Amino acid sequence: MKAIFGYALAGLGLIGMALSSTIGQKFMPFLANIPKEFILYPSLILVALGVVILIMTGASSSKTHQAEKEVPIYKGEGKKRKIVGYRVEE
Repeated sequence: MKAIFGYALAGLGLIGMALSSTIGQKFMPFLANIPKEFILYPSLILVALGVVILIMTGASSSKTHQAEKEVPIYKGEGKKRKIVGYRVEE
């Protein structure tokens, strides 16, 4: 659930960054009166917060934890070796 919150913050930040560009201000003329910095800096902060939340929740690294615990057991030598099982390291 926290990962969704991180993705939402990062997404809002990216949308804000797009709106602060000259093309975004061209499509939304009411943004032309607002200084670019008032939209850009909070957007950058939202993206950074979203990324920090994603890193802290471990949303992207949840699959690699199992691979770190299991070590393959090989049979044979060189190119002819094959994996015959896995050993759990603690």
